[in-house]
Amino acid sequence: MALVKLEEFYPDYREDGSDIDDIKSFDVYAQTNEKVGSIHDILVDEHTGKFRYFVVDTGFWVFGKKVLLPVGLAEIRYTDKRIYAKGLTKEQVENLPNFDNLERVDYDYEEQVRGVYRGSVATSGMTQPAAYDRSTYNYEQEPSLYDVNRQDSQTLKLYEERLIANKQRRKTGEVTVGKHVETDTARVAVPVEKERVVIERTNPTNATPTSPDQAFREGEAARMEIYEETPDIRKEAVVREEVRVKKVVEHDTVQAQENVRREELDIDSEGRPIVDK
Repeated sequence: MALVKLEEFYPDYREDGSDIDDIKSFDVYAQTNEKVGSIHDILVDEHTGKFRYFVVDTGFWVFGKKVLLPVGLAEIRYTDKRIYAKGLTKEQVENLPNFDNLERVDYDYEEQVRGVYRGSVATSGMTQPAAYDRSTYNYEQEPSLYDVNRQDSQTLKLYEERLIANKQRRKTGEVTVGKHVETDTARVAVPVEKERVVIERTNPTNATPTSPDQAFREGEAARMEIYEETPDIRKEAVVREEVRVKKVVEHDTVQAQENVRREELDIDSEGRPIVDK
């Protein structure tokens, strides 16, 4: 019962459009929907070409450990790109021997692997012979571990479309508030004072006679300073008005509609009674 890797038995499976290559990219989950790891490789029977084990990299549970998962305990979900390991527990992963090299996988190694899974609750219904003979043992003796019967249970998912409303913020415009200078003519009235000389002449009635030498003096003059006010006009800047610029948010509701699709079952019972639960 020699085992070989998938590409050794079927080297052209990628070129033939097989979905096996997709399986090798699937993630592995426990029945509790907890991620165990991912598919690292697939081991097949060298004589029959049947799948026997998935090599699971359990980096999410036990870092750096690869273990073998019998194909009969794997539920393949192609739509979800997942493989669910039936009844697999973290304790089992810790008890399973590490897969390092295919050359180490002999009958004793497989018995160690099978021994861990035989004790699980999920596989308690399998037929367990009292003893196994290494010379006559074949995988058909334990169908719960190695049979892949896709007709027992199939999952058909019905999809429907739903509208998902999101919002995007986009720029709809821009408002610029600036200022410019306008020139105008301002007028102001300033009262000013001006001095002027007033000459008053009078005829004295009680004049006292004087001698000619004292009366006539050449060059005699009276001086008086004259002042006037002139306006002193200057400019200064003062705050006339303050302008504040701010934004307010207005709320509105936008109605949208779109055609959505939904899948419904088409049942062809061929005359047989069907119970639709």
